[in-house]
Amino acid sequence: MLPSAASNFFRKMGRRSVHIKKLSYLCFGYTGNIQQNSSLFHLGKNVFKRNFNTSTYFFDKNETANGKNNEKHTETNKDKLCKPKSMSGIEIKTETNENNVVTKVTIEKPQTVTSSSKQAVASQVKKRLLIDFSASYTERNFITPMRAMTEYLLKQSDLESLPKVFRRSPYESEPPITVYYRKDVEAKAVEVWGSREALEKELLRRELDRRRYEQDVFTVKRRLRNYRREMSHKRLKHGVEELGLKTRSGRVVLTAIGINGCNFLFKLCAWFYTGSHSLFSECIHSLADTVNQVILAYGIHKSVQIADPDHPYGYTNMRYVSSLISGVGIFCVGSGLSFYHGVVGILDPQPLHDLFWAYFVLGGAVVSEGATLLVALSAIRKGAKEANMPLTEYVMRSSDPSVNVVLLEDTAAVAGVVVAASCMAISQYTGNPLPDAIGSILVGTILGCVASFIILSNVGALVGRSIPQEQLDEINSVLERDFMIRAIHDVKGIDIGSNLIRYKAEVDFDGRALTRSYLEKHDLNVLLEDIKKIETIDDVEAFLLKHGENIVDMLGGEIDRIELKLRKKFPQIRHCDLEIL
Repeated sequence: MLPSAASNFFRKMGRRSVHIKKLSYLCFGYTGNIQQNSSLFHLGKNVFKRNFNTSTYFFDKNETANGKNNEKHTETNKDKLCKPKSMSGIEIKTETNENNVVTKVTIEKPQTVTSSSKQAVASQVKKRLLIDFSASYTERNFITPMRAMTEYLLKQSDLESLPKVFRRSPYESEPPITVYYRKDVEAKAVEVWGSREALEKELLRRELDRRRYEQDVFTVKRRLRNYRREMSHKRLKHGVEELGLKTRSGRVVLTAIGINGCNFLFKLCAWFYTGSHSLFSECIHSLADTVNQVILAYGIHKSVQIADPDHPYGYTNMRYVSSLISGVGIFCVGSGLSFYHGVVGILDPQPLHDLFWAYFVLGGAVVSEGATLLVALSAIRKGAKEANMPLTEYVMRSSDPSVNVVLLEDTAAVAGVVVAASCMAISQYTGNPLPDAIGSILVGTILGCVASFIILSNVGALVGRSIPQEQLDEINSVLERDFMIRAIHDVKGIDIGSNLIRYKAEVDFDGRALTRSYLEKHDLNVLLEDIKKIETIDDVEAFLLKHGENIVDMLGGEIDRIELKLRKKFPQIRHCDLEIL
């Protein structure tokens, strides 16, 4: 029985002949017997034409030949025939006349890969343009509808005509989100607003209106000035980084410990000599300052300790913890004892003795506490300048908690000395000890206010406080311009103390860009040869596992590259967590 393709072909011809057997061999390598139970279809001279990939056979039915001689010729060559040739890739085309008789057979054979074609493919591979992954790309980025309406001032109706893409939600148990290509949104914004410059002008106008609504014009000008300074500021490169108590904060705290310790001893001696309630409050004040600053010194020393398995993010927050303890100590010991002694003085007034030495000690305390205050103020100004922040904002955010505590304590100390000296002078002038007792209560009130501010500012830092929005937007902008990233979601920037940042973001990576980068690092000719060797399912699995694992490893390398780029651009980023979306 002939192969199915040949059988169908012969059925079309309507008659069988030994010459068909010869044609079957030419087409398929078939050598089976054919029954001669029908009249022979006499084939004339077989004119055979062949080009590179196609064999065409023409039959002239008007010319006759001896069928038996042809059959004998076919049987003679039977022993010389090989096994049937492969039919893989062969396509047969036939042409018939009006009587449904085949007059033309065309056999198309598969093309073979020659060395010249391989060289052509290799030349095309060599001509591929390499992608500069260090450049910034934003055309393939995705943005959300809210961002499109906020940053490009588009309406919901403007977005309806744009192509939509559904992506996995960055939030747990949420449906997919709808995003748009950034290039489409930008083109639509230019179409709506006329030009990019007009859009930027409108954005600037609305931003200024928002700022005027939130705060006065003076604050807006100040922030713009600070922004220009920030853009023009060049970071200084430090040769060796100072750590622990050798830092500026550490030196300020050590200086304060020495001065406040001496003040405590002098005030204690003066109180024993005079018995003044106000002087006793100042004595307790200096003692509380000394103890609290010792706690601050311990916190500074502990904050530079290397991270361990129990504390993987280090001990940076120890400075805030020690400052919090210091604030509680000032409130309980300093303010509490001052209030107590003042109330006792009111309920049981005692006459004051010679106050000469009291004034002398208080005068020395003003000088020493003032010197410490100037040292702390100088350190605060330098820190605010390095952070490109106003002095008041730097203090309010408690960016350097140790120096902040010293500054506030010394401010309260100078104010307390002035209050104590004034109340003592009034009591000495009037001969009534009541003003002296009231002075003790006033000093306690000052200490309570300072302690409350220290506690609140450090609690905010310990709970977790976001970095300024301008700084967060700058980091996001650098991250979004990377070639491998399409979009970022759920961004968080946390101030972990000492001007250090913990940055976290859900990142939507571009899989095609990642794969293209992987292919550029491999020889495509070698990959092609590996693909040609695939014959079984096991070969397919081994091939995919090999390159799939390599691509995942490359993804991890790209994350490391992006994190390194962010840390180089923003040295204050201590921890960078990029989660794959």
